[in-house]
Amino acid sequence: MLSVVGLITVLVVVGILISGKVSPIVAMTIIPIIGAIIAGFAIADIGEFYLAGLDKVMNVVAMFVFAVIFFGIMRDVGLFNPLVERMIKITKGNIIAVVMATAIIGVITSLDAQAASTFLIAVPALLPLYKKLNMNPYLLILLLAASIGVLNMMPWSGPIVRASAVTGIDATELWRPLITVQIIAIIVLMVMAFILGVMEKRRLDKLGLAGTLEVTGLNEGHEHESLPAPRNFWPNVILTAIVIGVLIWGIIPPAFTFMIAVSIALPLNFRSTKEQSETIKEHAPGALQMAAITLAAGSFLGIVTETGMLDAMAESLAHLLPASVVPNLHLIVGFFGVPLELVTSTDAYYFALLPVVDSIVSPYGVESSTVVHALTIGDNLGTMVSPFAPALWLGLGLAGLEMGKHIKYSLFWLWGFSTVVYLTTIAIGIIPV
Repeated sequence: MLSVVGLITVLVVVGILISGKVSPIVAMTIIPIIGAIIAGFAIADIGEFYLAGLDKVMNVVAMFVFAVIFFGIMRDVGLFNPLVERMIKITKGNIIAVVMATAIIGVITSLDAQAASTFLIAVPALLPLYKKLNMNPYLLILLLAASIGVLNMMPWSGPIVRASAVTGIDATELWRPLITVQIIAIIVLMVMAFILGVMEKRRLDKLGLAGTLEVTGLNEGHEHESLPAPRNFWPNVILTAIVIGVLIWGIIPPAFTFMIAVSIALPLNFRSTKEQSETIKEHAPGALQMAAITLAAGSFLGIVTETGMLDAMAESLAHLLPASVVPNLHLIVGFFGVPLELVTSTDAYYFALLPVVDSIVSPYGVESSTVVHALTIGDNLGTMVSPFAPALWLGLGLAGLEMGKHIKYSLFWLWGFSTVVYLTTIAIGIIPV
């Protein structure tokens, strides 16, 4: 009975999340309550389950709020602009160089783990150059999508925040083994960019459209409009470097680190209290939206865990699956992570699928962190091929492109990119087999 109610509860939540017709907050708050009542639990018990779930996510919520505000400030003051401008300048219209520079710019502008900001910075900056060189604009979106996937494994990123909320493992602790994965992914990304650059140059040569631009200045030779000059560049660089260093070191909690960083960044870049308040207000909606979703996820997970639904589902599913599959279920799900993005949302993947897989494989000695790494690496590098990713719609809208054509153009490359990195991390032992 409990496993049936739990399964229906999870499926309904996943279905609502996939449909996109109702806010994730509504789905993850109301549906589990109904499920718990049907399973025979009293309202007072459900309140206790909620508190237990909330305890697991409060540090994650605090970190995410201050991380979004901090990197929003860094973006507002133009911290990344000189690097973007420099990469545009040095390519001088060489097709292969432009493609590889696009990947580098994508990585740099994804440091805040906010895909929307990457598209907002990089697409307007690079699209005119792509058009001038007759390059395929879908290639631009593909490269930015892959770059976003690499940096979207930071401890303040949506996937890691969600995984931390689900497992109760500190986000920074989950991230540290992924630093090596990110380095590998950047190398693979640059190799892929080079291959794509060669292919694009051959395509243009065949059509007689290839050429180079003698760009001696940022506004000479193409239509690119310079980005604003940064404010307090070196102090902000030093502050950002210190923040990342402290996160890697782990000497103080991540939420406290970002709280201190915001407290320094605000007066450093904005003199009046009015400017500081306006800056916080500007970035508060994005921070609070994810914080609210994470709190709702804490409620959802607290209820399905404390009622015993999750354990009951895992036990029932373990009996149904072939014995050889069960201990390696996380590896199988991770391998198919990118195509799963086509039929599920990030919320459904991490808040519904992850805890079920974790419950199934944990009796076989598989650590929760291993499950997170398998599902995150397998899925995250190709997440920007999903129609359920709002930021992708933004990027395509900025470039005037279509979702269907993007999926057709990018799915093979993003799944291949993800698979190469995934198998490499298994080979070197980051994901134990």
